[in-house]
Amino acid sequence: MQLRLDFSVVLERWPLFLQGAITTAELALIATFAGFALGVLCAIGRRGASRPIAALCGAYVEAIRNTPLLVQLLLVYFGLSSLGFQLPAFGVAAATLAINVGAYTAEIMRAGFDSIPPGQVEAGECLGLTRAQLYWHILLRPAMEKVWPALTSQFVLLMLASAVTSQISAEELTAAANYVQSDTYRAFESYILVAACYLLLALLMRAGFWALGLALFPRRRRLGTPL
Repeated sequence: MQLRLDFSVVLERWPLFLQGAITTAELALIATFAGFALGVLCAIGRRGASRPIAALCGAYVEAIRNTPLLVQLLLVYFGLSSLGFQLPAFGVAAATLAINVGAYTAEIMRAGFDSIPPGQVEAGECLGLTRAQLYWHILLRPAMEKVWPALTSQFVLLMLASAVTSQISAEELTAAANYVQSDTYRAFESYILVAACYLLLALLMRAGFWALGLALFPRRRRLGTPL
């Protein structure tokens, strides 16, 4: 058999791929910011003095990290429907992705917080800073700086994992490829194109996080330390 590739009929439907890429980027952006906030709060909760809160945060992290994203997505989608909440697929997808990446972010940020020298925290306590002020002024940015490469990789993986949201009819890149290949019978060409789109989005995200890291951590920029 001889493989003959014909991208012409697939490229004719480029608006579908463009809209899918925009939706994927929107999902990644929303889930990244919401998941980061959730992860930071969870990391603080796990390190706090309250045992019930620490246990609750720990249970959340373990439950999310040890179950498949697809199962979590279907649980949220059908669970909310069973309770009478009819949310759009995009909203369910964004919420599930945020919950998922929040658990991984919590562990990354917890490692970042634990890497801060105790003397730094003790100096803040001597100045009379509250626990909230300690985290905001002394711990948060240095911890982020130490784990920034890991956070970047996790958020890029989140964007790639958004492909599973096509299972609940979220109109992202993979859903666009599914529609195009069923309409044109050019499955190989459709998925080659969508793979190239994901690669481009991943490179753009990494470049964006690199630039954001330069803005957030000027000390590394001055020292020439790679982010």
